[in-house]
Amino acid sequence: MPKLTVEGVGEFEVPAGKRLVLALCDEAGIDQLHSCGGKARCTTCRVEFVEGEPTKMTEAEKKVLEERGLSGVRLSCQILCDHDMTVRAISRLEGSGRADAGPRPADEIEPPPVWVDV
Repeated sequence: MPKLTVEGVGEFEVPAGKRLVLALCDEAGIDQLHSCGGKARCTTCRVEFVEGEPTKMTEAEKKVLEERGLSGVRLSCQILCDHDMTVRAISRLEGSGRADAGPRPADEIEPPPVWVDV
C-alpha cells in the first residue's frame, strides 16, 4: 500500500490506485475541496507536492492548469496513489466560504485519463 503523507496532518496507508482526492478525504480526513466532483474543471482540489510528485498527468489536468495559468500545483482529482507521496492540502473547505466541498468524486478518474509526461 502506498503511503500518503499530508504535511501537518500525518501519514496514511492508501489502497493502491485510489484517487488522491478521495484518499485525502477518506484516509486523511481532510476537508479537501472538489467543487466539480473531480472532473478536472474547477481546480479547487489543488495540492502542492513536497515529495513524490507524479511524472505524468492527464491531458485534462494539463489543459485546465494551463488555461488558468497555474503552476506549482496539481489537481488531486487527476492523480492516482500508486507510490509514496507527501503533499500540502492547500484547498480546503474550512475558510473557503463555500457551503460544502462539492459532490463526491467517482472512484475512477474522470474524464477517462489520457496520460502525458509532465
